[in-house]
This record gives sequence, C-alpha cells and structure tokens, in this order.
Amino acid sequence: MAITAEAVKELRERTGAGMMDCKRALEEAGGDMDKAVAQLREKGLAAAAKKAGRDAREGLVSSYIHTGGRVGVLIEVNCETDFVARTDEFQKLVRDLAMQVAGLAATYVDIDRIPAEVVETKKAAFLADESVAAKPEAVRAKIVEGQLNKWYKEVCLLEQPFRDEDRTVRALVTEKIATIGENIRVRRFTRFALGEEI
Repeated sequence: MAITAEAVKELRERTGAGMMDCKRALEEAGGDMDKAVAQLREKGLAAAAKKAGRDAREGLVSSYIHTGGRVGVLIEVNCETDFVARTDEFQKLVRDLAMQVAGLAATYVDIDRIPAEVVETKKAAFLADESVAAKPEAVRAKIVEGQLNKWYKEVCLLEQPFRDEDRTVRALVTEKIATIGENIRVRRFTRFALGEEI
C-alpha cells in the first residue's frame, strides 16, 4: 500500500514523531492511522522507559495565575539539559502541567509521594463506611482498593486525566520524553487558592 505524504503529515501532527518513523509506522499498520498512532506510542513508551533512569537536574520553575487572580500555581519540572528547558515544546508542557494543577487541584505528584499514614487513614475511612462494612471480608478489600485507585486519580497529578482527553498526565509526560528525547520529571508544585485555610 502506498503511503501518502498527507497521511504521514497527519500522523506526525498527532504524535510529534519524526517523518520517517511516521512513514514506517503507517507502512507496518497497513495505512491504518489509529494502529500507527498506537504503535508509535508503544515505541515511545519503550524509549521513555530507557530514559527514566537518567539524571534530570535542569528544567524550569514556572508559575501560572488563573484569570481573575484567585488561583495560582508554582511548579518545578526537570529535564536533562538547559537546552531542552529553553525549547517551546518543554515550556508548553510545563505551562500545561501548571494549568492542570490549577484546574484539578492535585495534592501530590505521584502515588509514591503520598505519605503512608495518609494512605492508611484513607483506607480506614473507606473501611469504616457502612456500605463497605456490610460486605463480606473478601469483597471489602477489593472495594477499598477500587476506592483508593479512584482517590489517587483525584489527588495525584500524574494519575489525573489530562484535560478532557482519555490519556493521563503520566501518558502526556511519557509522550514528551519520547518526542523530546530526554528524561522529564515533575519534581514538585504548590497550588494557592484565594481564601483557602482561613
């Protein structure tokens, strides 16, 4: 099957992958755009996994103030080189992440950053719920696990769905690692909302 330049261009715009990678993926997928996207994502995940162990000490500290000045975010996102930190693509990623924190009010970067006592308190609260306590022992553990996973998606930035898309913030960062070619790590953030904790 002949792959058109328009198809390659469309795939490149959707994934950010290189032209030759897009062409190869379309050839291997028999011209099916969705299969080619999935294939490039898998390759990107493999590439990102290889880069995960590399040191990321450069990057940006950025701020985002939502319209009206009622919510603000400071965020630090690291990469490997200052060259990448100055690129438009990296800066856009950092801004998108800051907007995500402002909009969905994440509390932690990732699940492993939640203190153990907070997780235990949450588990105890789920177990104490009357509807859960009435279930058999074997079922209770599964219910609590499901409720914890749902809670993680609310409080952990990397577990949240990115905007109104199907992919998570973690998937977005992984895709950027694959396209930019460096390890990227969200190190920390702080969200301020006017009138909080008063």
